[in-house]
Amino acid sequence: MVFSSLKFIFIFLPVFMIAYSLPAIGLKDDPKTATQYRNFVIFAGSVLFYSFGVKKPVYILLFLLTVMLNFIVAQFIENSRYLRKLWLTFGVLFNFWWLIFFKYWSFGTENINHFFHQSFTVKDIILPIGISFYTFQNVSYIIDVYRKKAKAEKNLVNYGAYISMFPQLIAGPIVTFDHVAKELRSRTHTIQKVEDGLKTFTIGLGYKVLIANQIGGLWSDISAIGYESISSKLAWLGIFAYSFQLYFDFCGYSLMAIGLGRIMGFELPRNFDHPYMSLTMTEFWRRWHMTLGSWFKDYIYIPLGGNRKGDGRMVFNMLIVWLFTGLWHGASWNFVLWGLVLFLIIMSEKFWTGKVLNKVKPLGHLYMLLIIPLTWLLFAITDFHELGIYFKRLIPFLPQKTYAVMENDYVEYWTKYWKYFALGLLFSTRIPEFIYKKIKNSIITALALLAVFWMAVYCMVKGLDDPFMYFRF
Repeated sequence: MVFSSLKFIFIFLPVFMIAYSLPAIGLKDDPKTATQYRNFVIFAGSVLFYSFGVKKPVYILLFLLTVMLNFIVAQFIENSRYLRKLWLTFGVLFNFWWLIFFKYWSFGTENINHFFHQSFTVKDIILPIGISFYTFQNVSYIIDVYRKKAKAEKNLVNYGAYISMFPQLIAGPIVTFDHVAKELRSRTHTIQKVEDGLKTFTIGLGYKVLIANQIGGLWSDISAIGYESISSKLAWLGIFAYSFQLYFDFCGYSLMAIGLGRIMGFELPRNFDHPYMSLTMTEFWRRWHMTLGSWFKDYIYIPLGGNRKGDGRMVFNMLIVWLFTGLWHGASWNFVLWGLVLFLIIMSEKFWTGKVLNKVKPLGHLYMLLIIPLTWLLFAITDFHELGIYFKRLIPFLPQKTYAVMENDYVEYWTKYWKYFALGLLFSTRIPEFIYKKIKNSIITALALLAVFWMAVYCMVKGLDDPFMYFRF
């Protein structure tokens, strides 16, 4: 079950909100008990929500086990005088063991077999949904307790609500414990928060269903045709379409998560800040999936020494971060290559090109217009042979095999998809957000969002909807 589904919108969410709102009737004079009740509803409801998405019931038990163990480990870390580091090490290894097993075990075994001529059995292991996200949250929590940045949570229901909170459970944003610790113990609920949350949720739903899903149809069409049979112009249209699809898919999900969190009284962190308006790739990755970038900075880059030990060590630390970033997104060599390419681009900006690109803004925008879709191409195609074919299609003067290609094939697809490109370009800028803030509480905004909601519902009824792309990470 996903946010952009009829079951979620018309069954799960209403039932959840009715249960969540009961304290407003029976416990309005006892806010502490009301908050505890609501945290229990979040915990129980989120586990139920999670159960709809996992392929095997045992993964629910694994999830609950990780919640329980990290809750206990944090107590030992906080209360131990001499064994704090040992408990931290155990907790980190426990969390990452499951992530490595489910996400990287088959990949590692395949490569051992290939490079060392072994014949180990490669099992087809199904990845538990959301494991990358809840692993990072559990690890950040016990590290923060070890650093004394956060106090260990003494209430299991509160901790369970933090880790399992369904808005961000299976695709982020990655929320550190200190960000919501106070709200877990005491938070206020107002009609204004509910209204703001519903508006934010609707905007995210529109991004996902009305832009990402629709423009993503072009990438699906190209994949069905075969990369070897498309013209250069259609190839470029395809990677621009994929770039918009990926952004509005994930940004839409994040906005829906933030909106749902606000309805429940939480202020979840922002995850995107118009990254396609960046002038450099360095700036882009400060604006894209911001909570993941902050996690790698706080828990890998800075502990490795950051930029405090000279340029050479800084370059090495950045290399480690980008290798991890690539592997975090997927157990495949194309993601490793993607991480390495981003590392090289960002280092070149730091030492050579960055100052010029930031100073000459038209040049910076042109540079990013080309480099963003090219890097996403490494992200989109996992097979290196297919990747090579597509790259040659982008640059037609490279030597290519002879295929039957219709040079004007792009005309049909541009006619079909141009309006979604226009929407993607417009909503990648700050203009709609600026206008929205000015008229947020007007009747015009209410009517516009109501129209967006019902258009999205219509698309879902017609089956014009796809799962969130980031679920596979």
